[in-house]
Amino acid sequence: MKSNILTANTADWKFNIIYYLALIVFTCYALMDTFVIPHKYSADTERLQVTVKEAGDTVTAEAEALVSGDSTAESGAVSEKKKHERPSGGPGMAKPGSHTSKTASATADVTTTIDTVSSDTVLGTYSDSVKTITVSEYRANDTSIYVADVRLVGDATTEDSSAYTSADLIKTAFAEDTYGKNIKAGTSETAEENNAILAINGDFYGAQNEGYVIRNGILYRSASGGNEDLAILTDGSFMIFSEDDLTAEEILAAGASDVLSFGPGLVEDGEIAVTKDEEVGKAMASNPRTAIGVLEDGHYVFVVTDGRTSESTGLTLYQIAEFMQSLGCTTAYNLDGGGSSTMYFNGQIINNPTTGGNKISERSVSDIVYIGKQN
Repeated sequence: MKSNILTANTADWKFNIIYYLALIVFTCYALMDTFVIPHKYSADTERLQVTVKEAGDTVTAEAEALVSGDSTAESGAVSEKKKHERPSGGPGMAKPGSHTSKTASATADVTTTIDTVSSDTVLGTYSDSVKTITVSEYRANDTSIYVADVRLVGDATTEDSSAYTSADLIKTAFAEDTYGKNIKAGTSETAEENNAILAINGDFYGAQNEGYVIRNGILYRSASGGNEDLAILTDGSFMIFSEDDLTAEEILAAGASDVLSFGPGLVEDGEIAVTKDEEVGKAMASNPRTAIGVLEDGHYVFVVTDGRTSESTGLTLYQIAEFMQSLGCTTAYNLDGGGSSTMYFNGQIINNPTTGGNKISERSVSDIVYIGKQN
């Protein structure tokens, strides 16, 4: 009898060892598969072509009105979030360093929480026959803010510009030129591989399983996360929209060249679009930030702030929204921040990205937004 009990206990002991070893192996694999092992994905091109064609044939009145900004559409269910309208003023309506661009209503409604002081420090410039870029550093709220002012030069129909339009200015790229999970590279690395003169980190699509991914007119992911997205349309204009209002197929058929899914929108129609207590997920109030904005047709700003160090505290969402508004942005959007926030210009990293606490180093990310050198 005692022998039988010992045999049974031995069998249970062996089973438990095998069970827990298997559990450990499975857990390790699951973690590796989620965070480490690269998986290359590709868009189902044939299916997407059919889907997008169908979407283009059946785009709802609500979707058309949302994209066009026509709030008088008979559908009535049109979101107030719409693409920016090109202002009647000429180029240079507001430039970095000029903080008087708020409308009277915005000034009356918004209590300023950011003390913006320009250092008037120009870190670098670039120009070719179609664009100019000026990178400057600002100080506000004990934080270094880096602003790249990007302008299209002249008329897109002139011989010098070779029909180069505002739609050609802003480009996007995947790390390793591959769409997938756990495929990452530093912003600077991806920028150099794409012959970029200026680049910032994108939305880090690979860190989430939902949220639209459209790049260079190709739809890669259509799973909605209910996010507030930025569409860069084929005419170079910006549009902030909710994934609850438009499907990925609809926004693509309506003319989106690229869609970035992080958010939220910071400025819409020239007015701040976030509240003072709003944050991204469980992020701390003051963080490194990355944002992109448009002032008018052919005039954009790329903005990155430092944070989480003794030299730079970082900004809240509301503060970065205020700053983008002060630059004269009619539309501005929040991209992935924190340790991802990186600005690359002319062969070097301009800011001080923080990875792993206060360590100054560049984080590997899934994608970038960039301006290319002229070939």
